[in-house]
Amino acid sequence: MKNAKNVNYWQIDHRIKNIYLTKGTVILSSPEAWRKYKWTRNYFSEKPKEGYFIWVKEQVNTPLSTCVSIGGQNVSQKLQNLLIIEKNLKIHLQGTCNVLKKNLLGTHKAQGKIVLREGSSLKYSHIHLWTEKDIVETNYEFFLEKNSKLNYLYRTLFTPNKLKASNLFNLSAGAVCNVKIGANCVKTKTEIKEIMVLKGNGSSGIINLRLVGKKESKVLARSRIVADSKAKGHLDCQGLLTDKKSEILLTPELDCRNKLAQLTHEASIGQIAQEQLTYLRMRGLSEKEATNLIINGFLGS
Repeated sequence: MKNAKNVNYWQIDHRIKNIYLTKGTVILSSPEAWRKYKWTRNYFSEKPKEGYFIWVKEQVNTPLSTCVSIGGQNVSQKLQNLLIIEKNLKIHLQGTCNVLKKNLLGTHKAQGKIVLREGSSLKYSHIHLWTEKDIVETNYEFFLEKNSKLNYLYRTLFTPNKLKASNLFNLSAGAVCNVKIGANCVKTKTEIKEIMVLKGNGSSGIINLRLVGKKESKVLARSRIVADSKAKGHLDCQGLLTDKKSEILLTPELDCRNKLAQLTHEASIGQIAQEQLTYLRMRGLSEKEATNLIINGFLGS
């Protein structure tokens, strides 16, 4: 990995390769955090065996970064991660999870909690890179306290054989959450579940889902917004099929429990328009290059 010495937390298989401390942060392995800070046990579901703990106590003006990789054959990771951003801080985090080469038959399971204290802001870019023989299962819960803001981007550019990704977002009063999920699904069984709960008055959130089904993929996505208060929420779910043997099932759900809430959604599944392919082919691109360009544009929209 390039510039590994500057990655705040870097793990390969079960071994921590590097921890780079940035002023104003506490960065430990999750087992060490469990031992050192007893209050963290309120967040971990059980005593962790591996994973990272990042506690941002002061303003950090450069992006923080994590990288968890699989490099050995038949490695099975089970991570518990915890990230806490203190009051009124504005933080940028870049996270990467991947395999270092093909045919490792790796298993990556991760669960974690991300806590944004009152008035804090987090921009979190989470990238996954896998191969068709890996298995991945992630389960994260986000807690947004009063007037906090979260911009969360999750993108898997190369899907594993099986992928289960689940996120739960809890929003207090005045909290704002913008979620973008993009998955390029190739030869995979993928399940994605997003739930956003608007608990506090004045909270608002958007879930933006972009899924591509390629090469006999089976893709199931369920997105749900629950409004318990006077709040606003919107779902935007779109799928793109590139072959006849792939399937995409989108299930948008709106659960309104307060008459003053405003919830909306839009959902669609389509295919690549022949006019787009023709246009790009006329400008010198091969069919494969044109298809990839359209897919990349769709995932980034």
